[in-house]
Amino acid sequence: MVDRAFLDDPYRIYRALRENDPVHRQPDGGVFLTRYDDVAAVYRDRRFSSDKKIEFKPKFGDGPLYLHHTTSLVFNDPPYHTRVRKLLAPAFTPRAVKILEPKFSALVDRLLDEALRQGGMDVISEYAARLPVEIIGDMLGIPRAERGPLRDWSLAILGALEPAPTREALDWGDRSVTEFAEFLAAHIDRFRKGALEGGDVLGMLLAEETDEGERLSDVELIQNCIFLLNAGHETTTNLIGNGVAALLDHRDQMARLRADPSLIETAVEEFLRFESSNQLGNRRVIAPVEIGGVALEAGTLVTLGIGAANRDPAQFPDPDRLDVGRTPNRHLAFGGGIHACAGMSLARVEGRIAISRLLERAPSFRKSGVARRGGRARFRGFLSYPVEFV
Repeated sequence: MVDRAFLDDPYRIYRALRENDPVHRQPDGGVFLTRYDDVAAVYRDRRFSSDKKIEFKPKFGDGPLYLHHTTSLVFNDPPYHTRVRKLLAPAFTPRAVKILEPKFSALVDRLLDEALRQGGMDVISEYAARLPVEIIGDMLGIPRAERGPLRDWSLAILGALEPAPTREALDWGDRSVTEFAEFLAAHIDRFRKGALEGGDVLGMLLAEETDEGERLSDVELIQNCIFLLNAGHETTTNLIGNGVAALLDHRDQMARLRADPSLIETAVEEFLRFESSNQLGNRRVIAPVEIGGVALEAGTLVTLGIGAANRDPAQFPDPDRLDVGRTPNRHLAFGGGIHACAGMSLARVEGRIAISRLLERAPSFRKSGVARRGGRARFRGFLSYPVEFV
């Protein structure tokens, strides 16, 4: 089990490692990187593989979690990664994201109307988590009445990626992949028969071909639709929740952003840096390489301390200070290289609209109860964050 104190505040541990042992050798022979330059270098170097079949086989066996995570875009190398990313990319072009903005703005205002009538809300369950589920649900043409299980499925599947998941977490993850895949198989069948409306992205994935005439197989389609929800849900929910929490913890920066709403774009980048949703990544060395002055043999597992790199004072002056106007801000919250997050433009737009509209429509709000973090090392966010409007 991961230490509770670390989950509450990993940054003091990251700081100690970065200052004293930046290429930290772990008990299993792998290394943990905490410097910005080292993590950024790994993202650019093809001698570090994203393929996770070796890691996931003993962790997941041959079950549904193994099928999902070894089929989805993020845990694969070219040529499979290139082929799938090319098919998914049209959904996240600037033009495609621009088309989604009015729909997202209307959804934000509808949720805020409801929250303002109630006098408060849980920023996570009643706002941040509902937004990406609705957007991805629309992209895939999932009827609104059928979206109830989506968030729980996503939390379970991603929770199994933690460094030391319990048997219960793994079983929950396997069940969730199975249920989600069965749900999508039936949904896609109805979509193909013309029984559903919307779902522009799903329709595009069904019709899209690469230049080589390849399409996604049914298994690839289903598992990458699951990936779309998981990636979109996790990044956006945590961006919004962590951003709101950061502003409430740093009232001077909230006042600054209220006084100058044009800072919202740099503010979103700062929320991504300051409390990165994805704190950890992994690569495996496939050819002898040196990183941070340390020679690594082929086969070495490398853990990327994304949250640590984004607090590195060599890259970010006064890194533990929230600065909504920070520029430049070349954070690594969305990864880098060929695996840079395909949906980063959509996540940024969602974060910008959700946080700016909350500040605009709620002149004053405060935390009204106990906030609960998700209790995960890899993905940093909240399960609950209650606020009241005053």
